[in-house]
Amino acid sequence: MIVTIIGIGLIGGSLAITLRENGFAQTIIGVDMNEESLHKALRRKIIDEALPLEQAIEKSQLIVVAVPVDSLLVLIPKILDQITHQVVIDVGSTKVTIMDTVRNHPKRRHFVATHPMAGTEFSGIEAAIPNLFDEKYTVICDVEDSAPAAVEVVEKLYRSIPMKIIYLNAKDHDVHTAYVSHISHISSFALALTVLEKEKDEERIFELASTGFSSTVRLAKSEPDTWIPIFRQNRDNLLDVLDEHINTLSQFRSLLIKRDFDKIRKLMEEANHIKRILNQKKV
Repeated sequence: MIVTIIGIGLIGGSLAITLRENGFAQTIIGVDMNEESLHKALRRKIIDEALPLEQAIEKSQLIVVAVPVDSLLVLIPKILDQITHQVVIDVGSTKVTIMDTVRNHPKRRHFVATHPMAGTEFSGIEAAIPNLFDEKYTVICDVEDSAPAAVEVVEKLYRSIPMKIIYLNAKDHDVHTAYVSHISHISSFALALTVLEKEKDEERIFELASTGFSSTVRLAKSEPDTWIPIFRQNRDNLLDVLDEHINTLSQFRSLLIKRDFDKIRKLMEEANHIKRILNQKKV
């Protein structure tokens, strides 16, 4: 299969590596506004050739759009305007806005909305790695609005990696990702800012930072250009989650003031139940 990947960064580049290694793609075409990213991808043999968007669309059977979610709102309709038989997918972290954008497009059924739940705090082609998606989950949204043949192609792609597939409507997807992904990034950014404000001795931070601190603030290294559009598009859900998070933090603060460590223990024991959920996910 001839696959075009638009956006040769962490996700697009890692997907290109995987699809080349597992044989799903015989040819991988790269499209990116950053010429240096394309040159690096060619040098690393992550892609076979770099082409302008129009030429890439014409040569492709499958088009993967791996750009920030605000750019999807422009690119997806533009691509659908130009395709004839091709299947188009996105890999964005929000879904409701893009679904509203393409809902009435005459070639809507060529488009399949997906979200592979994998990533790191790094960005760019330099961050692309093998096996990023192995055994992770991917979400396919609103399958009833896509042609069955298009969905079948996308299912084969993700199963070839292999990934586990779940199906959600766009609204539920955005609610769930607000809880399991987007709030984690805001919390990490906030904790990093708190520490930087209160601890002015950078050398001391480095000396005392344990693996617990490093893992908690890891996401604060994420690229703002990627996450601002996500926060913008999923703002309402994120506000709901953030309100709940703030309420929980306030509860801990109040209990610390009262020195009610028995109640804090009960809250911590309740929080320990997250292990059961996470262990189930690994099975």
